[in-house]
Amino acid sequence: MAMAAAATRILMRRPTAIFLNASRLDYDKALDFSRLQKITDLTVNSVDAMTDADEIASLVNSSNAEIIITKETEVPLSAVQKFSSNVKLMCEAGTGYNNIPSADARTKGILVCNIPTYSTESVAHMVITYVMNFSAAIFQQAKMLHEGNQSNFRVFQHPIYEISNKKIGLIGGSGTIGTAVADVALPLGMEVLISSRSGRLPKGHKYENNDRVKVVPLDELLASSDFVSINCPLNSETRHSIGDREIRLMKPTAFLINTARGAIINEAELINCMKEKVIAGAGLDTQEVEPPAADSDLWTLDNVFLTPHIGWRRLETRQRLVDMTTDNIESYIGGKTKNVIN
Repeated sequence: MAMAAAATRILMRRPTAIFLNASRLDYDKALDFSRLQKITDLTVNSVDAMTDADEIASLVNSSNAEIIITKETEVPLSAVQKFSSNVKLMCEAGTGYNNIPSADARTKGILVCNIPTYSTESVAHMVITYVMNFSAAIFQQAKMLHEGNQSNFRVFQHPIYEISNKKIGLIGGSGTIGTAVADVALPLGMEVLISSRSGRLPKGHKYENNDRVKVVPLDELLASSDFVSINCPLNSETRHSIGDREIRLMKPTAFLINTARGAIINEAELINCMKEKVIAGAGLDTQEVEPPAADSDLWTLDNVFLTPHIGWRRLETRQRLVDMTTDNIESYIGGKTKNVIN
């Protein structure tokens, strides 16, 4: 009886929570937060991003928040150090958590959790969207029309080709998103190359014995692929791991696609390569700084195509993110934390 009463008290506890930059996720006011509001006393700060450490700390402490929710906004160490002892949980509403000083948060007794799998299919489909558009020169043709240039309807000027039997190289391809890209690419008739230092897929991987999936060293992947997709996480080893040397290994007809994190590519070196037309094109759903600086050459290069980190922005994907963030918080309230990364 006593145990049942204690469990009821835990479930009834309704901690204070604040979503620091809710507009990054709910920019169109189309998402349903009702379940999250039911289990927490939720403050929604309707801004896209916060950058000032003192402002972040002041907002968190004045709300008396026990739980902080963020979406791709940097929470500086100096802000974390100023958080009151009431803060116990930081929830990154997304997969990447390099925007939060998680180790330092732990020293203050703050757990940090993320959502590792909410956008797997959405991001994989973004990769294939770029592949399909590049193969039919859709971006280039649309650009001509927007500029009032209709000459392509008289004399066609762009190389286009089928994607069946083309090779897509997946950097970080043995992970969840890379595997999801392969799930779409294989039925389209593509061959899949995956880079791996070990020379093999993890034991039990679904494509471990598939004849159309090969594990190769990174340099071979770059040299052989018609499309190179970056699907690895950003960390100290992968930061700027794709630069001048790697791009020059690629075929001059190949395309580079990044839907992971912008800083995996050395952007300055990429820009120089694209000015030289070392490869056919680059599709960047993520950039090192989002958005790029107003004077960045990325905006004007005719062989670089940008999207504003939309791989996760589909309506269903964003609602799933709200729901899975609520799951994390519900587990925390119930005394069973999940997806904790520190």
